[in-house]
Amino acid sequence: MRLWRLTRGPVTALTATGSLLAPALLGTLVMSPSAAASPTVPEPAAASAVAPVSVGAPVDDGREVTFHGYRLTVPADWRVVDLTEDPTACVRFDVPTVYLGHPGADQNCPAGLRGRTDTVLVEPLDATSAPRVAAHAAVPRAGQGAPAVPPLSRGGELQVAVEDAGVLVTATHGDDRGAVLDVLDGARLVPGGRRVALDTLTEPSARTSAADGIGTMAVVPGTYVGQGFDACAAPSSSAMQAWLSSPYRAVGVYISGSVRACAQPNLTAGWVSEQTSEGWRLLPIHVGRQAPCNSYSSEVSTDPATARTQGRAAADESIAAAANLGIQAGSVLYNDMEAYDNTNTTCSRAVLSYLDGWTDRLHERGYRSGVYSSASSGIRDLSNNYNSTTYTRPDHIWFAWWNGVANTDAGSYVPDSQWANHQRVHQYRGDHNETHGGVTINIDSNYLDVSTSTGGGVNLDFPSYTTLSTGSTGAQVSAAQTLLNAQGFNAGTVDGVFGSATATAVRNFQSARGLSVDGVVGARTWTALLSAGSTPLLVSGSTGPDVERLQRALTAALGRTVTIDGVFGSGTQTAVRDYQSSRGLSVDGAVGAQTWGALQAGR
Repeated sequence: MRLWRLTRGPVTALTATGSLLAPALLGTLVMSPSAAASPTVPEPAAASAVAPVSVGAPVDDGREVTFHGYRLTVPADWRVVDLTEDPTACVRFDVPTVYLGHPGADQNCPAGLRGRTDTVLVEPLDATSAPRVAAHAAVPRAGQGAPAVPPLSRGGELQVAVEDAGVLVTATHGDDRGAVLDVLDGARLVPGGRRVALDTLTEPSARTSAADGIGTMAVVPGTYVGQGFDACAAPSSSAMQAWLSSPYRAVGVYISGSVRACAQPNLTAGWVSEQTSEGWRLLPIHVGRQAPCNSYSSEVSTDPATARTQGRAAADESIAAAANLGIQAGSVLYNDMEAYDNTNTTCSRAVLSYLDGWTDRLHERGYRSGVYSSASSGIRDLSNNYNSTTYTRPDHIWFAWWNGVANTDAGSYVPDSQWANHQRVHQYRGDHNETHGGVTINIDSNYLDVSTSTGGGVNLDFPSYTTLSTGSTGAQVSAAQTLLNAQGFNAGTVDGVFGSATATAVRNFQSARGLSVDGVVGARTWTALLSAGSTPLLVSGSTGPDVERLQRALTAALGRTVTIDGVFGSGTQTAVRDYQSSRGLSVDGAVGAQTWGALQAGR
């Protein structure tokens, strides 16, 4: 076998839509003039060091690639990149490639990459890769390189932990996973591997867990007005520390989605905890199915009912990723819908239906909905349907309008009256390099005016909740309108005036919750509105937005003031026991599914 080596060379890459991107540095195979019949590779210094690598010459049916005793055959036109030769190489999933070794912590990735195709990443199975082992990873039988049954696909990724070779294999694919499954099915073991048992890597498990490395659970992005950036791969902790010298204090990170183009070696629960504790506000991004009038590998159905189902599935996927990172309910999750032709009515209807399913499902599970898109396509469509009774309005918009102006003015694309309560992010400059603290990252620049309080800047905390009806005005009407809008019942503009739109929204909410339908917000309707959302177990000592939500609902239900401070102390526990006793519930002072159910039913 002749020895091949990897050198860095510029390669012009294409997005999934075929648009030209800036050149990215990828590994290019170059024949070594000193190639020998059999390469000599130094022995690894430690168990986690990189093992021998060999790449065969292309033949008609493909090319053999061997890493750490794990051999697979890939199509001859795939690139092969040795990440130990260039740790800054971008592990990008939009170009057919085999990546060998651990992705670097500081990858040089263009910010605007989108799309997925067939790729394979083979890295040592060790303490570095252990946090990335998915719960659904397949494990082949002893002596086998391929699992007995095809591995499950999650978000366009499949994973195989090959213990006998000591490697973790992560494969990506577009809508058709058949080709990459064939590659994985043909894998075999050869000499050179080193067995690593998953259960010896970490305790209690090598599988990622929402409890691993979390200092505090985070509700993101929080309340913030100022500049932020997004990058294709989450920067390393050292890079984030260096960028504290920048004008940015918010960062967009791609947490999920079948069109996510970059590997995320840094993105763990520990990273999220560390960055939020340093004062960074996070914008979690899901980049999944795209408009059917585009040419991405994963597209939204043109059937509205199917599109809604796909949007709900996307929300579930994003919530699972968020929870695993310690991003809790109450956070805003942003769906990245790239620009599309919104003069195509079928395409627009499909996108709006998909985003409707996305928003509805997030609300059902206690998260808030954000949508990123071009100001001239997706955001304009949402604006044109702001008061629609067909499509549920997202809580935040994130519009791409590269006018170079750092503000949240959307110009003619969105009226100032829409998403006016700390609900906007403006991406004002596209991918470019910036250097801060000696660290250069390719980014998009954004300006934020956001809040993740349920009220989006509207006060929800009152010592008592008065009865409201048509003609009522004031701060509590604004609170009721905000809560109705957050649950997808369109009360119109939050203006503190109880008009016909608010009355209709109240009736619709009452009907949906099984309450008396009278259009009046009394104690029962207040209780159901204030408690709406997720149903986590809360006990003495619990803290956070869910406790605040509980305290508001108890104030309305009991008709007396319960201190709203987000701390489940003795006063809250007494109120919980009083509520449970008066409603015929089990009296234990803990708020579980039964107590939440009663509150959300307006009892």
